[in-house]
Amino acid sequence: MRNRATGLLAGMAFTLACGTSAFAQELTIFWAEWDPANYLQELVNEYEAETGVRVTVETTPWSDFQTKAFTEFNARGSAYDMVVGDSQWLGAASEAGHYVDLTEFFNKHNLSEVMAPATVKYYAEYPSNSGKYWAIPAEGDAVGWSYRKDWFEDPAEMAAFKEKYGYDLAPPETWAQMRDIAEFFHRPDDNRYGIAIYTDNSYDGLVMGVENAIFSYGGELGNYETYEVEGIVNSEQNVKALEVYRELYGFTPPGWAKTFFVENNQAITENLAAMSMNYFAFFPALVNEASNPNAAVTGFFANPTGPDGDQFAALGGQGISIVSYSENQEEAMKFLEWFIRDDVQKRWAELGGYTAHAKTLESEEFRNATPYNEAFYQTMFKVKDFWATPEYAELLIQMNQRIYPYITAGEGTAKDALDALAADWKSTFEKYKRYE
Repeated sequence: MRNRATGLLAGMAFTLACGTSAFAQELTIFWAEWDPANYLQELVNEYEAETGVRVTVETTPWSDFQTKAFTEFNARGSAYDMVVGDSQWLGAASEAGHYVDLTEFFNKHNLSEVMAPATVKYYAEYPSNSGKYWAIPAEGDAVGWSYRKDWFEDPAEMAAFKEKYGYDLAPPETWAQMRDIAEFFHRPDDNRYGIAIYTDNSYDGLVMGVENAIFSYGGELGNYETYEVEGIVNSEQNVKALEVYRELYGFTPPGWAKTFFVENNQAITENLAAMSMNYFAFFPALVNEASNPNAAVTGFFANPTGPDGDQFAALGGQGISIVSYSENQEEAMKFLEWFIRDDVQKRWAELGGYTAHAKTLESEEFRNATPYNEAFYQTMFKVKDFWATPEYAELLIQMNQRIYPYITAGEGTAKDALDALAADWKSTFEKYKRYE
């Protein structure tokens, strides 16, 4: 990284070359309030040092991120030049004209090869398989798992597990093994429990959790091109996946019916559970002794395979898009050209950002940088996502309403819940004329 004086000289040279006053130029990126946004501000400070263009990462709490962003979009306001938006926003934002079409930029820089394929498909492209791109993969994220290495590696526990289940106690390679391990460590009398999973139904927590089982059991949520859902979202694979998720819920700590990323980290830091589901973006806190007294004995693994060897994980993370109402679109495009550079993506990863840049992900340096980077690398080439259609919010509410009573209270059957969901989604797509 060059020092600030050298950077400012470079910025002056850039200004003279362009024939404009770069120092008068400012860019605003809008994102949610969390650590990756802080890392991005550190990164863009280096862009200012190079070019003289000031970039501010404006943040707001996750609870009102979507509302604030779309309020500004719908007002055609120019407060934000770029937004690091959720993947599910692609349909609503592109169809409403809020995002700049980045297809030409994407193809010019061969980003379908530069970025991990799954991140291109889910962070950037809409409609599915259309070759139209509205974002650059920015913050890669997905669901992975943490676990208590000291519990797993205790000789007495290992011997007892081997005697009961007939194989060695180790981080699970399959969902069947994860179920066994959760059962084995579930000891309510000792205030020790088997597993922590997502159950919060207020947004996408529970759905994201269940997706990990669905995708790894060989299931899908529907056909993203034809909008067909009958026989897909309520398939035999998905029924089995929902049943195993319900079974895992039985091995969670008490009061675990409304939990998301905060509680699932606490399951590890407060000695509650042997294994815990969470986004990789929240794992840095688990290797920090200041926030996790068990940091030295906390390990990580990728989402296990299903019964037929399928291994996928639910996608988190976001892509960065140019807002179509921005008055600084040309400068925003220059910023994106800088952001996708190999050296900048490497720096992004060093600062703590979860790069989607394939070359960086595949490097030994990245994979060995933290205790969880190897699992993250494995996962980012095996992720799938929820619907990105403009009506995704309705679909999400309907899925929560159907599966939550079954998962947390055992109401009805998995098949009943998914049959009803298929009917809900079909009706919703009919309402929006998706079958015409």
